[in-house]
Amino acid sequence: MFILISGALLIITISSMMMIISSILSKKSLIDREKSSPFECGFDPKSSPRLPFSLQFFLIAVIFLIFDVEIALLIPLISIMKMSKIFFFWNISFFFIIILLAGLYHEWNQGALEWTV
Repeated sequence: MFILISGALLIITISSMMMIISSILSKKSLIDREKSSPFECGFDPKSSPRLPFSLQFFLIAVIFLIFDVEIALLIPLISIMKMSKIFFFWNISFFFIIILLAGLYHEWNQGALEWTV
């Protein structure tokens, strides 16, 4: 047990020392304004490099991705229909579609589907 604890302490000590040494050595001593500015073919940039990002567009893209993956999960249900009993197939299909509709209702209720400016 003593060997295990001392080995763990040795590993933690060595890794901590390596992290401290690497952070000390990696610090830049001279910050150049030209090097930290954005580069656009040798000219000063015409507009701000930090353009505002539309959060509404991002939410719509994430919702599309989620429902697109769920539709891709619905495709194998067609081939499962021939291999399983019709009662189990309809139960699984109904349950999956109910989950999809509940998610859609939740997004609609939260207002994520409204495209406002």
